[in-house]
Amino acid sequence: MRYRGQISFEYLIVISFVVFIVLMILSVALYYITSSRDQIKINQLVTFSNKVISSAESVYYAGEPSKVTITAYLPEGVQSIQILENSFVFSILTSTGNTVIAFPCNVPLDPVIDITLNEGLKRLTILADTNAVHITSS
Repeated sequence: MRYRGQISFEYLIVISFVVFIVLMILSVALYYITSSRDQIKINQLVTFSNKVISSAESVYYAGEPSKVTITAYLPEGVQSIQILENSFVFSILTSTGNTVIAFPCNVPLDPVIDITLNEGLKRLTILADTNAVHITSS
């Protein structure tokens, strides 16, 4: 009788150790998955802003009647888009909370920007003026 209890106790220890290892592996995997998702969002945001900024610079340097329409992908989680001192300032929701990222531009930008914040492809019209570049959603 005494040996049955000892076998059950050893079985319980082995099972709890295996469950502990599986939980540790799952928690590490979850950490890397969320960090990968955040990195993908940030890379998509960098691509979006680089496309808009390079188009704005080329339109501004081309002169006043210049206009270009581009299509760029805005990732999910963008909370706000602002133009402050000729920089695009994005507030994006990541797994660690709100992250604010600024992308500088070499040309004057109109501080009024009309881009919807929902995820997806955005068709943007970039128009050169004598004083600034206007960015609107088409």
